[in-house]
Amino acid sequence: MAVDLKTKEHIRGIRKAGRIVAACHKALSKRIAPGVTTQEIDRFVERFMLDRGATPAQKGYKGYPFATCASVNEVVCHGFPDSMPLEAGDIVTIDMVADLDGWKADSAWTYAIGRTTSATEKLMLAAEASLLEGIKQAMPGKRMGDIGYAVQSRAERAGFQVVTAFVGHGIGRSMHEYPEVMHSGIPGQGIQLEEGMVITIEPIITAGRPDIYIAHDGWTARTRDGAWAAQFEHTIAITKEGPIVLTRWD
Repeated sequence: MAVDLKTKEHIRGIRKAGRIVAACHKALSKRIAPGVTTQEIDRFVERFMLDRGATPAQKGYKGYPFATCASVNEVVCHGFPDSMPLEAGDIVTIDMVADLDGWKADSAWTYAIGRTTSATEKLMLAAEASLLEGIKQAMPGKRMGDIGYAVQSRAERAGFQVVTAFVGHGIGRSMHEYPEVMHSGIPGQGIQLEEGMVITIEPIITAGRPDIYIAHDGWTARTRDGAWAAQFEHTIAITKEGPIVLTRWD
């Protein structure tokens, strides 16, 4: 399967969508607190995008009914927003994709609700650090295994494991494009990265075992052992100047 390489103009289009995603996450960081529900967050995100001329690309995708995925504590990803208030000490990952003029950008962020424990803070820091290590490898001439190895080794050095059941992906006109981006791997293996690729890197890191199961709704993924998980995701353009984070917060 061929990779859909993006021109500089295409990347500018994705960046515009990415700026909306980044601004929305930044706004959310000031609103998420004990007592807020993930349904309220979902409504906020949808309205935020619509007000800026974008649409939430997740809503309706393969029948998914919400603008966001809201994954609390042991939910690793694809959690349904609901009416249960978030409690102090919880963590919640909000994953969103904005579609602006047909170009899509994707980013997930894990938020602590109020004060959290040192163990949970360590998990979140390791998950974000794993993402950043992966981004450093997103350069022409590198291989997908270099990204995966960087992510996995950083997580494991901190005492955590990568949930390998879920991967990153190419993105552009479609939300999920070729290639898949693994979060584990062997350096020097996998497809070669090229200038013009736009991908997501989105490791999910857990404090326990990486085994997961899917709930009866067909979407919500949880750890089998109940261990909590954190995820951080950016949309990245691979350029000869190095990786460009298209969903970076200002």
